[in-house]
Amino acid sequence: MTTQLKIDFVSDVSCPWCAIGLKSLEQALERVGDGIRADLHFQPFELNPQMAPEGQDINEHLAEKYGATPEQSERTRDAIRARGAEVGFDFRMDRRSRIYNTFDAHRLLHWAELEGPAQQAALKHALLRAYFTEGENPGSHEVLLRAAVEAGLDVARAKEILSSDEYAEDTRRRERFYLDQGIHSVPAVIINDRYLVQGGQPVEVFEDALRKIAQASQQG
Repeated sequence: MTTQLKIDFVSDVSCPWCAIGLKSLEQALERVGDGIRADLHFQPFELNPQMAPEGQDINEHLAEKYGATPEQSERTRDAIRARGAEVGFDFRMDRRSRIYNTFDAHRLLHWAELEGPAQQAALKHALLRAYFTEGENPGSHEVLLRAAVEAGLDVARAKEILSSDEYAEDTRRRERFYLDQGIHSVPAVIINDRYLVQGGQPVEVFEDALRKIAQASQQG
C-alpha cells in the first residue's frame, strides 16, 4: 500500500542548511521506497528580504546579523561543509563571498511549480548549486536564466517573468502565510499541513518522521 504525503519545503536558496535538509529529505524518501509517495512543493522564505541587489560581504553580514566573529563564521562553514559532504552536497566556501537578494529566484520557483513538480525541484537544485558550489549570485538574471535552462524550463518565458513583476504578489503572499504560521527559520518541512520537521536534520530523522506520519495516515 502506497501512502501519499504532501510535503511543503519552506526554504531559501541562500540557506546552507536548506541544501543539507533537502538532500537528507530526498535520501530519506529513497529509503522508504515505494511505500511512500511525496507530493513535494518548494515554498518561499527570504532570510534577508531587505538585502540590496549588489549583496553584502558574507563576514560583514554575519557579524551584523548574528554578532559572529570571522573565526566563528569559519568554524560554522567547516561544519556545514562536513554535513554537506555526508549527504552528497558540495559546498565550495572559497567561491562564496557575498550574501544576495533572492526574491527573483523565488518568483521563478513559483512559476516552475506551475510547470510541474519535477521542473521546480530541478530549478531548486540548480539554484542551490549555483550559489553554494559555484559561488554565483542567485539574484542575477543571467544566473537565473541559466538555471532555468538547466531545469528544462522555457528560457524565453523565464526572461519574460524576470523582466516584469509577474508572480511577485503570489510569492509575497506565500511568504506572509508561512511567517503567519510561525515559521521564522528554515528549512521548515511541513508534512500533510500539520507535522513540522525543523532544520537540516540527518537522513534518519526525516526517515523516521516519514514512516511515522505515513503509518498515522493509514490509521486515519
